[in-house]
Amino acid sequence: MTLTKRDLVIRISEETGQTQQQVLDVVQKTLDYISQALAKGDKVELRNFGVFEVKTRKARVGRNPNAPETDVPIPARSVVKFKAGKEMAADVLKLPPRLDSDRAEESSPAPETQP
Repeated sequence: MTLTKRDLVIRISEETGQTQQQVLDVVQKTLDYISQALAKGDKVELRNFGVFEVKTRKARVGRNPNAPETDVPIPARSVVKFKAGKEMAADVLKLPPRLDSDRAEESSPAPETQP
């Protein structure tokens, strides 16, 4: 299951008694501030949740799978990295391992069986 921003807004609204619009404004403003900080290259640290950080990936040479003899230069670029906080990491470790095929089955409808 995927938790969306809309799901968060509904849950928080129900728990706090605030209107969904008020909650949406706060959630959106929070996400905007995080995005702005990362766009400036700042680190965003949310205690007990995790750390967002901008890292630079080195330039490298890739290969074209259709023409393996051809080198494709891939330039350096900035990417956002997330490192889960201790509590979140511990909670995730408690989950039973799942194969990618398990997730695919959950998201797609079950195939119809014919008699």
